[in-house]
Amino acid sequence: MRAMWKGSVSFGLVSIPIQLYAATENKNVSLRQVHEADGGRIQYKRFCTVDGEEVPYAEIAKGYELPDGEMVVLTDADLADLPLATQRTIDVLEFVPLESIDPIQFDKTYYLEPQKNAVKPYVVLRDALHKAGHVAIAKVAVRQRESLALLRVVSDVLVMTTMLWPDEVRTPDFPFLREDPPQVRPQEVTMAGSLIDSLSEPVFESEKYTDGYREALEAVIEAKVSGQETKKPGAVGAKADVVDLMAALEASVSEARKSRSSTAAGKPSSRKAAPDSEKPAKKTTPRARRPKSA
Repeated sequence: MRAMWKGSVSFGLVSIPIQLYAATENKNVSLRQVHEADGGRIQYKRFCTVDGEEVPYAEIAKGYELPDGEMVVLTDADLADLPLATQRTIDVLEFVPLESIDPIQFDKTYYLEPQKNAVKPYVVLRDALHKAGHVAIAKVAVRQRESLALLRVVSDVLVMTTMLWPDEVRTPDFPFLREDPPQVRPQEVTMAGSLIDSLSEPVFESEKYTDGYREALEAVIEAKVSGQETKKPGAVGAKADVVDLMAALEASVSEARKSRSSTAAGKPSSRKAAPDSEKPAKKTTPRARRPKSA
């Protein structure tokens, strides 16, 4: 991995120099726009709508458009003068339980690696966070944008997740919320609870799930590369509207139980939830050759 940011974690009078790494990566298959007839790439050029000339990157600035269409031009010098105290510091503000934060505010996640001679204070903060069972709330600026963030421990590494500001989370305002709620029978709620119970697991194991669309797309590309015939997948029929809620719930519970029974018969399991610090590191399984992103 390549460090994308260097700074420090600051809490109280303690400062821990760290390096920041993106913790996730986009696995989408990259497709380009091309001319269907000959495969030539489609190019887009940067033209100014005023003088019609092509504009080089060096002459491109940022602009804020006013309601009347007028443009406020902001140069790099203007942005450099803005106060950004957290530009090189992850400033810890408080510690809270993780459950008190709604995941709707989570944005991007990063790994924090201690720089040289900073391993000891890094480990002290890591172990103290783990023992307290809390996460740290902080402010940080990455790519000229200040964000809220939380620090927590994952697999013996400090992880930072940037968060949306409260006013960036929209308030749901749908017509049905202002209408009288439909009459729900207790039996329907009970049956829905049974469905939840039958599909419940002690821990979330993301390894069980795969991106079926991406794998199918890669297979189509591989087949075209090797000159094989490809078959168009059959159309998926639209599901009919469910009229009887109880019948649908009962059928779902029955189907889930059958699936659970067949899984248990084929592979006995005695999984127990384990704390993050005790979970083994994930193993990477070699995948089939993938087409290179263009």
